[in-house]
Amino acid sequence: MRVGRQFRRAASVVTLLVVVGAFAPLASGSTAAAAPTWAPSSSAAIHPGVQLFTAGAQCTANFIYYDGTNVYIGQAAHCSGTGGNTDTNGCTSGSLPVGTQVDVTGASKPGVMVYNSWLTMQGLKEKDANTCQYNDLALVKLDPADVATVNPSVPHWGGPVGLQANGTTPGEKVYSYGNSELRGGVSQTSPKQGTSQGDTGAGWSHTVLTYNPGIPGDSGSAFLDAAGNALGVLSTIDVGIPSGVTNGVGDVSRELAYMHAHSSFAAVQLVLGTDPFSAGSLPVGGGLLSLP
Repeated sequence: MRVGRQFRRAASVVTLLVVVGAFAPLASGSTAAAAPTWAPSSSAAIHPGVQLFTAGAQCTANFIYYDGTNVYIGQAAHCSGTGGNTDTNGCTSGSLPVGTQVDVTGASKPGVMVYNSWLTMQGLKEKDANTCQYNDLALVKLDPADVATVNPSVPHWGGPVGLQANGTTPGEKVYSYGNSELRGGVSQTSPKQGTSQGDTGAGWSHTVLTYNPGIPGDSGSAFLDAAGNALGVLSTIDVGIPSGVTNGVGDVSRELAYMHAHSSFAAVQLVLGTDPFSAGSLPVGGGLLSLP
């Protein structure tokens, strides 16, 4: 099932711990103009990991994107879904339309959902089963008034340092940052470290196992590979034996390639973090253990 579309806005706003940054280029291969001057990560109000609210449903932002003119923040396409948590096929599941306003925590004005992979696939009558099942990316355009408060670094871990296009191998470490309201503002539980269980869906998805799994409300959050490259977008939660609770992470390189090929957003590129990636350790007091 999908991870957390039905959680409504809490009265309080979660404050995230981030570290100092300066500037960041676009991911390699971009033809877009030079990126804006990003806010220092220590004071940025908008960054990967902030909460996004679409018609009241809460998700977690993944990465920052830029096309030379506009700045976007990413969320899972299913965060604007109109069905239930078991509606996982983007080619058949309903979604709110492009143009829907999205409340971005830290922003002074709402963002606007301008791209949604589910709606794009439905418009194209996509037939590939793996693409339909795992292509789960939406872009929210930020208001120009809020661009000066954006930093692209993933909290706690730093990065991304690039875009991973070759998937993962079983046992490879992965890193993420979730921000579900169910965490109750306990920031120590937001950073997640775990291992890949391998790729699925012909490379469209990666199964990951973390001691502190993604929960409802973490949907759309960023995953980094062992080197700090952008790996994917948290999409599903799976419960089974013997693995227990695992998460499905949509491959962001494939999701971006699909967007480039099938929409007017061909110039949009992932923005690299201003803070260097550091696997480091998990916060003390969070009750979290790294996996071997």
